[in-house]
Amino acid sequence: MKIEFVAAPDLGQLEGAVAVMAFEDGLSPAAGAIDKVSEGALSRAVSSGRFKGKASQSLEILAPAGMKAQRLLLAGTGPKAELEARGHETAAASAYGAIKTSGSTVLTVFAADGAAETCAHAALGVSLAAYRFDRYRTKEPEDKKPSIKTVRIVADDPAAAKKAWVPLSALAEGVTFTRDLVTEPANILYPGEFARRVKAMESLGLSVEILGEAEMAKLGMGSLLGVGQGSRRESQLAVIQWRGGDAKAAPIAFVGKGVCFDTGGISIKGAEGMEEMKGDMAGAGAVAGLMMTLARRKARVNAVGVLGIVENMPDGNAQRPGDVVTSMSGQTIEVINTDAEGRLVLADALWYTQERFAPRAMIDLATLTGAIIISLGTQIGGLFSNNDDLAKSLMAASESSGDALWRMPIHKGYDKQIDSPVADMKNIGGKPGSVLAALFLQRFIKETPWAHLDIAGVAWQWPSVAPTNPEASTGFGVRLLNQLVIDHYES
Repeated sequence: MKIEFVAAPDLGQLEGAVAVMAFEDGLSPAAGAIDKVSEGALSRAVSSGRFKGKASQSLEILAPAGMKAQRLLLAGTGPKAELEARGHETAAASAYGAIKTSGSTVLTVFAADGAAETCAHAALGVSLAAYRFDRYRTKEPEDKKPSIKTVRIVADDPAAAKKAWVPLSALAEGVTFTRDLVTEPANILYPGEFARRVKAMESLGLSVEILGEAEMAKLGMGSLLGVGQGSRRESQLAVIQWRGGDAKAAPIAFVGKGVCFDTGGISIKGAEGMEEMKGDMAGAGAVAGLMMTLARRKARVNAVGVLGIVENMPDGNAQRPGDVVTSMSGQTIEVINTDAEGRLVLADALWYTQERFAPRAMIDLATLTGAIIISLGTQIGGLFSNNDDLAKSLMAASESSGDALWRMPIHKGYDKQIDSPVADMKNIGGKPGSVLAALFLQRFIKETPWAHLDIAGVAWQWPSVAPTNPEASTGFGVRLLNQLVIDHYES
């Protein structure tokens, strides 16, 4: 789909589908103008129906009088006084979603106003809403496929809008990359293939290193390697660097859990829903998408992304409950449950990142625990941190980006529950599961400001809860961390 920014056209001559915005307290200027051209079609439709201009509401009018357009769509924004960037995105996304399979090939969008930033965010909303993963469909009916090929967004200054769109288009590409990675079936996206796709990002100016099992064994990464030893696929550690800041400045680091498929290992999961475990690499996928975004928009920051990429399988060489492994930190871990594998991957990836890069702050993302879904559901991710300033910055970025977080406790009183009688610690310790997982990870953190994001509930949504997030992979984390970088780390 192509996105264009255009000057105000002759309203009566518009063809295809046209979308305009309405506030809860009245029509937008463009909607008012089109109401006149269409001989009051919008006013009549609003007064005679239940459309109130609320966010995500829409109202379609076929063959409006006085216009060549086949369809006219009114999209609600909510109260005008409360309308911010994400509101523009949501309204434009709702408009696209309502019209995408209509048969029209062109959609002209009049955002709430013609300002460059408003138009750029409307473009982002449309771009995110248009995402679909259809590369393996061979018999989809034509009437189920999106017909919209071009979206034209009307701007006061098309050149300025196009300029404002550049960094947001980079963000859209990063989110799309993450969604693709998370949605790929595990027979296609296994550790080696994931690493190859990350390596290909060097064309964007990123520096990418891939460590195999031999290199990780030399580093002493027994915790990570133990998870993948039951798979025929070799485990990988991908190290992605973006150097856009001062040469001497320490980087901000992002670490992702990349379990390309999680059977649970010997502690095998139940069959129901196991197909969703292809998405157990969503944390690593988000880090990869973030690094792509930073590179594409030439972010003025030094950043490093480290992905621990493995496959957790139950063959004759698989790790057993009761095994003891030695992590890169030198600490030993008794593996009580092989399905608590993500923390074992992160333990070595976090330690490696601190040792090599001495980052100014470090954030990990992982689909780590089912317990976080019990706590927060499927619309809010869990935030655990050893640093109040970092936690506050993440919460602020959460509010502005729309990737919702809630801060959870790392209560020291629970820490003794992961002590082991035969090793330095064990990988599970009962309840509360999400807190204990964070406490486990904290044992591998030195003095670095650190945050752990448990995204098990938000990386995948079915059904969708937002027009900018089509069903399935959400790309959660890319927008959040890109906003964090913009707000606090970019020079």
